[in-house]
Amino acid sequence: MFDKLLIANRGEIAVRVIRTARRLGIRTVAVYSAADAHALHVELADEAVCIGPAPASQSYLRGAAILDAARRTGAGAIHPGYGFLAENAAFAAACAAAGVVFIGPPAEAIRAMGSKVEAKHLMAAAGVPLIPGYHGAAQDLATLAREAERIGYPVLVKASAGGGGKGMRVVDSPQELEACVRGAQREAKAAFGDDTLLIEKYLARPRHVEVQVFADTHGNCLHVSDRDCSIQRRHQKILEEAPAPALSDALRSRMGAAAVAAARAVGYVGAGTVEFLYESGSFYFIEMNTRLQVEHPVTEMITGIDLVEWQLRVAAGEPLPCTQAQIERRGHAFEARLYAEDPQREFLPATGRLLHLRAPRENRHVRVDTGVRRGDEVSVHYDPLLAKLIVWDEDRSAALRRLRGALAEYEVAGVATNLPLLAAVAAHPAFAGAEIDTGFIERHRGELALSPAAASDEELALAALAVVLRRAAQAHRPDPDPHSPWNAVNGWQLNADSRHELHIADGAARHALAVHFRRTGYEVDVPSGRRLAASEVAWRGIELSATLDGRRTRTRVIFEDAPDRPGALTLIGDGRTWRAELCDRTARGAAQAASSGRVIAPMPGTVVTVLISEHQRVERGQPLLVMEAMKMEHTLRAPLSGSIEELSCKAGQQVSEGAQLLSITPDRPAAADA
Repeated sequence: MFDKLLIANRGEIAVRVIRTARRLGIRTVAVYSAADAHALHVELADEAVCIGPAPASQSYLRGAAILDAARRTGAGAIHPGYGFLAENAAFAAACAAAGVVFIGPPAEAIRAMGSKVEAKHLMAAAGVPLIPGYHGAAQDLATLAREAERIGYPVLVKASAGGGGKGMRVVDSPQELEACVRGAQREAKAAFGDDTLLIEKYLARPRHVEVQVFADTHGNCLHVSDRDCSIQRRHQKILEEAPAPALSDALRSRMGAAAVAAARAVGYVGAGTVEFLYESGSFYFIEMNTRLQVEHPVTEMITGIDLVEWQLRVAAGEPLPCTQAQIERRGHAFEARLYAEDPQREFLPATGRLLHLRAPRENRHVRVDTGVRRGDEVSVHYDPLLAKLIVWDEDRSAALRRLRGALAEYEVAGVATNLPLLAAVAAHPAFAGAEIDTGFIERHRGELALSPAAASDEELALAALAVVLRRAAQAHRPDPDPHSPWNAVNGWQLNADSRHELHIADGAARHALAVHFRRTGYEVDVPSGRRLAASEVAWRGIELSATLDGRRTRTRVIFEDAPDRPGALTLIGDGRTWRAELCDRTARGAAQAASSGRVIAPMPGTVVTVLISEHQRVERGQPLLVMEAMKMEHTLRAPLSGSIEELSCKAGQQVSEGAQLLSITPDRPAAADA
């Protein structure tokens, strides 16, 4: 076994590898970018080496710098985690040439499976079922259009290299093909350095089922259960479970055998995942991920196997610890991926500081894999995954109850997250009934409340009370006349009721409230016209407790105090997280900017393509430009019909969130008939 291990990654996977290495008595070396100097994985490792500036291309993707760090620290092995260099055949070969053990398969296996085109040919030869498609070398638009017609629309255009939904488009008709191909090529080139595409038949309601495989250098290869990863957004997984529900033992056996055949076909060694699409009793090979998967914990929870430990032992030359017959499966597990993203804005990545972070307590039923802590900055440079919540119980229904409870306990403030969406999926009757497929989120979009629920009277009242109490706490300062009513913060007004008048934004809505001071507490005028009595009001740290109209309630209130959102606050209570903003009567948000024709950057990123020019007329909903953030493209569309008045950006330009990109002069309304 190795004495020292370097982890060529960051975030939760680096932390997860460090913990297993520590249990095995292996010293660890972390590598980090300038942006991660104070990250959790750096703190936990025995040693740490800075490998460059914040951009991944100048740090985590620099294989030479990572190998130099291994040489300088005496690390005999490198664990690549997932993403970055984990499936880079050249890096695996460079490790071998440098005499450093790469914790993964041989470079030849990575190379073979890294090309989806070559992988399809290998799988066909190995007898693994394939979905109808085109995997040829010709990439001209005419060939792709001809092949799409042969396969039959709808088709799926996807990058040959890489995964994670990058470089992937669903094409419903010939008219959409060219734009989808160009966009997929750009995204694939940016993410993987390879814009080769393939085309496959798009199944109507498939499930995404994958099989964990493991092989050693002694000729042993086995499958370690299966997982269902059908709950996805933008072709990226957010909720996984093991074992895959509603599959017969015979079908599981056939899928496992096909996965092992796929691994043997490329001389595989180590941990890998063979992914299938499943529909109506049939399954088809998608791809093989030649690394550990993000969702590997659900397999660990139902088998009791530490897959990272197996990786290290196999890389050290040991045989697999057990045979296929000795692998046992018990109970059911779910994994929910907590992302810094906004489901209400088409899942745009969110950046900012984690002002408040509280995870559920870990035990034998609940596990939290994370690489962040309260106070950490979520930057634009890396994947927005914050944590993985994994739960286990004796059967699927019990595990689902665990998941719902743990999600209700999770608290995050400072950045938008997909936590409400995860909770909504877990609570949906169709999910409880295992009526799942890759289109689940889009099909149930309305029921999953991707649009925010309006704040209740009680929530608005609590927000107003929090603002007033915080002002009072901040106002305690030396004063020549502390008893003067002019220096009081109790709402005192000359010849008027003692009150504070506030305006609070709830999304695009603006609400006027008034907090009246009474001897026994407060009364709050809310937008519905009600006046709520508030007594026993207490403010301790971030916790606000009060009795509103006889009902005792407790909520956490976190003020952001950010320069760009000085009045922003987050309320967390009763399983709901609600972000609000203190404003005045003249405050104008993004909705007003849109109505005036201004198009602003919804997140920090790079302008990839500008699709219009100044003075050009556009229709509402027409694509204007394409932005890239966190390796994903986002198309911005015209908020109204009119003419481009001012174009303030160009392709290749870096822009900050809120920057004006262009403005549109609205069409004049038609003159009324005389």
